[in-house]
Amino acid sequence: MKKIIILLFIALAMSACKPKSIDVTKANVREVLTQYGKDNPENEVLIETDFGNIKLKLYDETPLHRANFVKLIKEGNLDDAEFYRVVNEFMIQGGEPALHLPYQLPAEFNPKYFHKRGALSMARPVDDNPAMESSAEQFFIIMGTRYTQDDLQSEMRYFGLHLTPEQQQTYITQGGSMDLDQRFTVFGEVTEGIEVVDKIAKLQIQGTEAPSKKVPMKITLTKVK
Repeated sequence: MKKIIILLFIALAMSACKPKSIDVTKANVREVLTQYGKDNPENEVLIETDFGNIKLKLYDETPLHRANFVKLIKEGNLDDAEFYRVVNEFMIQGGEPALHLPYQLPAEFNPKYFHKRGALSMARPVDDNPAMESSAEQFFIIMGTRYTQDDLQSEMRYFGLHLTPEQQQTYITQGGSMDLDQRFTVFGEVTEGIEVVDKIAKLQIQGTEAPSKKVPMKITLTKVK
C-alpha cells in the first residue's frame, strides 16, 4: 500500500510539472505560436504508413506553420490522421478530417519556397479568405507533374509569378504544381520517401478524390536542432 501511495505521489508530481498547453485562438495565434516555436525547435518529421515512410524537413523561415505542426504532433491532434484526399499527379492531403481548430494561420509566403515535387504545404479555406490564411490542421504533399518550357512560361504569366531560373528548372526536370505558388504556404519538404507519395496518390478512385482504401499514418518528430 505504501508503495502504491509513493507511485501515485510521483505521478501527481510529474503531472504538476508538465507545462500547461496554451489554447490558440484567432486573437493570440501569432503570439502563442511564436513563443511555442522558440520553446519547441523540432524541424524533422517522420510519417509512417502501410505504403512506406515519408521523412519531412520543416522550414524555419515559416515559423508559425512550423510551430503549429510541431504543436499538433506533440499534443496528439494528429494521432488519428490519415491521407483522405488523393489526386494522382497532383497531391495527397492528410490530417484528421473531423478536427476543426478555432483558428487559422497567417499566410507565410516565401519566394524561396514553391510547390515543387515533394513540397509540404498547408491547405486553406478558399472561400471568404482574402488574406489566404492556412488551415490549422489539414496539410498536403505535392506529387505534381513536369512542365514543358512553353507551359512554364505560360503559367508564370497567367499567375503573375516570378520564379528564379533554378526554380523554373526544377519544375521542368522534377515537376510540381505551380498554380499553388504564393497562394498556399509551403512550410517544408520531403527529404526521403517521395515514392511513397506516388503510391498513395495512385490510389485515387476514378471520378473522385478519395483513396481506394484508408491510409492511416503515424506522425512523430525525429530530431531537435
